Amino acid sequence: MQAPDRETWSKLVFDKLVEADVTLFSYVPDFGNTDIIKMADEHNETRTVLLTSEEEGVAVCAGVDLVGQRGVVCMQSSGVGNCPNYLSLVKGGRFPMLMIVTMRGDYGEENHWQYPMGQAVIPILEAMGVLIIEVDREDELEHATEAAISAAYTGGQGVALVFTQKFLGAKAF
Repeated sequence: MQAPDRETWSKLVFDKLVEADVTLFSYVPDFGNTDIIKMADEHNETRTVLLTSEEEGVAVCAGVDLVGQRGVVCMQSSGVGNCPNYLSLVKGGRFPMLMIVTMRGDYGEENHWQYPMGQAVIPILEAMGVLIIEVDREDELEHATEAAISAAYTGGQGVALVFTQKFLGAKAF
């Protein structure tokens, strides 16, 4: 199974976020989120915030909500391990939160260092009360993205839109 074209699926996700009035894209650089961040950099009505650590994105997005705007934090799965303490802020403060998580350490992974955190992502997010919406196939992308946006910004939930390696394709090493 060949992974879908990253630029194409990234554009769909970016366009859905912009339609939902997301204006701030916080991120730790990752191959999986590169195109989304590039589009946000080039768009006149969105801005990007480069983070030093993923948990900063959780706090930034809470702050964005406090001023009546919408943000998203984009990260690789290994960054989820940095976030649990800050995710308690989301639950306790009832902040809407949308995370885009690009997975490593699952389907087809060749780098053994990625497996421990890859296996911990879902349990960590569940333990922190974050709704998980996974994308395994291209035909799931549009509806999953819409569901994640709706749950976060209409439902007021902490949501992780998780792009699995079945969807992204595994990196070869």
